[in-house]
Amino acid sequence: MSISSINYGASVLGQSVQNLNNQLTTLSTQLSTGVKATNYAGMGVNEGFAIAARAQLSNITAFGTTMTNVNTIISAANTALQALSDSSGTVQNAASATPQTLDSTGQTVGQENAATQFSSMVGILNTQVGDRYIFSGSAINTPAVASATSIMNGTGTQAGLKQVIAERLQADQGTNGMGRLVVSSPTPTSVQVGEDVAGSPFGLKLNSVSSTLTGATVSGPSGSPASVSVSLGATNPNPGDQVNFTFNLPDGTTQNVQLTATNTTPPPAGSFTIGATPTATAANLNAALTSSIGTVVNTSLVAASAVEAGDNFFDTDSTATGSVANNQNTVPVPVTGATALTGAAGTNSLASGFTASDTLTVNGKTITFSTTAATSTDANGGVINLGTGTVQDVLKAIDEITGTSTPSTASGGVVTLNDDAGSLSVTGSPSSALAALGFSGTVAGTTAGGSVVNSQATTPAPVPITGATALSGAPGTDSLSTSFAAGDTINVNGSTIQFYNSSTTPPTTAGRAANTTYVDLATATVSNLLGDIDQITGSSTPSTISGGVITIHTDDASTLNITSSNPNALKALGFSSSPVTAIQPPLRVSGSPLGSATSLTSGASDTVAWYTGNSGPGSARDSSTARIDTSETVDFGAQANEQAIRTQLQNIAVYAAFTASPTGTNSAAQINALSQSIAANLSPKAGQQSIADIQTEFSNAQTQIQAATARQTQTQTMMQNMIDQTEDISTDQVASQLLALQNSLQASYQATSMLSQLSLTKYLPAGG
Repeated sequence: MSISSINYGASVLGQSVQNLNNQLTTLSTQLSTGVKATNYAGMGVNEGFAIAARAQLSNITAFGTTMTNVNTIISAANTALQALSDSSGTVQNAASATPQTLDSTGQTVGQENAATQFSSMVGILNTQVGDRYIFSGSAINTPAVASATSIMNGTGTQAGLKQVIAERLQADQGTNGMGRLVVSSPTPTSVQVGEDVAGSPFGLKLNSVSSTLTGATVSGPSGSPASVSVSLGATNPNPGDQVNFTFNLPDGTTQNVQLTATNTTPPPAGSFTIGATPTATAANLNAALTSSIGTVVNTSLVAASAVEAGDNFFDTDSTATGSVANNQNTVPVPVTGATALTGAAGTNSLASGFTASDTLTVNGKTITFSTTAATSTDANGGVINLGTGTVQDVLKAIDEITGTSTPSTASGGVVTLNDDAGSLSVTGSPSSALAALGFSGTVAGTTAGGSVVNSQATTPAPVPITGATALSGAPGTDSLSTSFAAGDTINVNGSTIQFYNSSTTPPTTAGRAANTTYVDLATATVSNLLGDIDQITGSSTPSTISGGVITIHTDDASTLNITSSNPNALKALGFSSSPVTAIQPPLRVSGSPLGSATSLTSGASDTVAWYTGNSGPGSARDSSTARIDTSETVDFGAQANEQAIRTQLQNIAVYAAFTASPTGTNSAAQINALSQSIAANLSPKAGQQSIADIQTEFSNAQTQIQAATARQTQTQTMMQNMIDQTEDISTDQVASQLLALQNSLQASYQATSMLSQLSLTKYLPAGG
């Protein structure tokens, strides 16, 4: 009988020893690596959660890197903004200082310092963080602004700021040096100031006129082009009486001219001499006003023109200007020399005419009116035929009697009688006969002016629309020549203005459509409509109407777009083409000679573009966006053409670019006016963006980043704990298990060793 050998590896004890040895290897690996296993299979059932947590940790790391970079950019931007603010403060202090003394270059020390600050600001706005231009919006690879030299002096083919300022000044002063105003005397006893062209953006514009002159009447601004007038009538003013003219300057500021009547010879500055007659006084007022306007044109207007030229060059705002529009109103037509003495309603005849046998007695001589006798007059009086006679025939007859060297006139509905001897005496029989010419009671003196007299004509001179003109109305009323009707619409930059009429039968009412403004034609005026348009465009400068010309303002020329379902009514507002759009900036004077130009034109092709970054839709902050969390972004863009930055750069550039004649009579006044404007413009205005506003928005972005960082730090800790709990081991626990396993393995080895010493011979009897 044979005994088979035992296979140790297949034995139960051998199997146990091998298992213990494998466990020992596993525990040793865990102790050396710190993790449960070197593959996912060995990690356990929760490894799927750990994998997801590890992916989230990777995202958090990427978000953290992004937020660090964004924080760096924002910090650099804030530093740059503070430097811009400091530069602005330095220039503002210099502009506010007194006196403003010119040196041989035609500039003050403050202006020369402004040039240095301007160059510094250009450099600041071209700041790079890494390879990113931080004030270029989304155009991060492009410098934000052109070089300081190009902006100031232009390039070979494009005009710079200095040239734009020079051209604008010529247009504002006009060829006659009167700021595009015309001073005239429609009658011997009146003075009129009128704008040269309706709708022109250049020169002085009429704001108002007021008077304390005894016996005088003032009117306007009215008409097209707009004008104001002062009529002294038949009475001289008293010493100390005043007349005030207020003019709008190109930059939106105003200038007042006050003239005081005086008997002092020579008259003090700001005064006019009271003459022997109202005619002489009116001539003196005309001369004084002309001189005062000339002073304004060569001082305040020069400064305002430079400031407005700066706006034309730097700003994105613009206008859309219509042509002269007239309403449907029928107004009385003033009498002229050709007005008939009698006639039917609707004809150019006196409304209250002469009748047969009426008489006028002039210096004792009689003029008789007849329906049968032919007209025949001389120095002794005579007869005027009512069928053929005119107002001019009456004036001629009076002048033949008085022998005046200055013919009597009829202008603007006012009859003025002249007498060289100063012994004029005119009476009427009946008294209503004289009233037909605008006089009440006996007429006496060297010069006598009546009140305005209108004819019976039914074809009136065109009356320009005003802000009070109704958008809808009947013929003969102050309403648009073509009315808007209920249901008509105007589309402004994608928003709708819709008209209804609560006074029609049946009435219509306002709707409820979104993005729609409803306007009631029963009460709406041109002024109301312009206000609604400005509300939609958000223009910081109200749209205006003057001399029948509407000017629509917009802060962003590229977006203005106006159309109407009733193009004829839009045409009645002065806009014959559709859509209505704005001139694209930069703006330049259009036409030649510059002094008689009447409009602005786009200078996009021949003027330096000072801002070279990107100007997309939305806010500047939206131009750069970074994701800082799975569902959260932060906006951190900046653009050099933002209002707060552009305003500072623009005003400092104008201050640095302006030069006066070192020896000019008006130079000091020009510099003083400009310095005051620049100092005021560099102060933040209510409702306008400031540098501090931009810094606040950046601060908010940094606060958002801080909150995201804190939140992600907490999430990171949670995710890491989940991974650690799933994949990591406890060193102490593994070491304890390893020690216990080693003891078990040692015991197994000992048992195996003991078994290996066993032999069958040890169990056989000796000698057997």
